[in-house]
Amino acid sequence: MGQVNLYQKGKVPTNVKSKGGRPKKYDIDQEEVFKLASYGCTNTEIADFFGCSKDLISKSYSTNVLKGRTDLKKRLRKAQIDSALSGNSTMLIWLGKQYLEQTEKSEVEWSNPVSGIEFVDVT
Repeated sequence: MGQVNLYQKGKVPTNVKSKGGRPKKYDIDQEEVFKLASYGCTNTEIADFFGCSKDLISKSYSTNVLKGRTDLKKRLRKAQIDSALSGNSTMLIWLGKQYLEQTEKSEVEWSNPVSGIEFVDVT
């Protein structure tokens, strides 16, 4: 007996995967992409949320992702500054180092840890 081509007869079994064709259309809300990126989600996590590929998010929604990540950075920076200004000394020191180029100076004390060896300060 000859093989029957189910595609020609119009009877495609449900367990056969499609072999190409037009890509699936996704219902992706650009504002939702922005929100997810502003929460710190990666492109992979955003793609998982919508059930699409990471490449689709990277290529088609890069502007929304970039704006969302920029929004996250602004909010984090504001929270850090608010924390510092409300008296968090650790945050004050860290922000001083980041924005004001402040550093901690440490003094080095020379000692002779081994007898018989003399250390000479050349500065």
